[in-house]
Amino acid sequence: MRTDLRVKHDIDARKKAAELFGKGRGFESVAKELSIPRNTVRKWQQIWKAFGSEALLSMDGKQARYTYGQKVAAARAVVEDGMSKSDAMARYGIMSLAPLEKWCRAYREGGAEALRPKPKGRPRGSGAAARPLTREQQLERRVQQLEAEVAYLKKLRSLAGRGRI
Repeated sequence: MRTDLRVKHDIDARKKAAELFGKGRGFESVAKELSIPRNTVRKWQQIWKAFGSEALLSMDGKQARYTYGQKVAAARAVVEDGMSKSDAMARYGIMSLAPLEKWCRAYREGGAEALRPKPKGRPRGSGAAARPLTREQQLERRVQQLEAEVAYLKKLRSLAGRGRI
């Protein structure tokens, strides 16, 4: 059986954590009992509070995609309206705290426009087309090509004269 390396902790550990959260235990005591890093268990607790046990148990390591509208609404709710991050996660369906914090930071710095999707791939050239070569430049390039051909043929002829070809 092949294991998914994107998910560091198995479903049994997350199931046990969900049970302990349900009993009112905090992330620090759960982390200590399960011997899992505190930050990991803190994230699990946020997901558990926002979405419940099913979401915590169905985590598969794949990164979720969010629309521009979700990003702006969630960031605006946290930054301007003072909503808690866990409440914003629950309301807007955000499965992780990290992207929400990133969106809030960008929203504070540049507003809603900072959350617009960026173009993918390599940027296009400077926009200016290459200038056509002058007649003199064309002739110079042709001379260089012919000189290279002559040098190649001379080398070939000298090797043929020595019997190496």
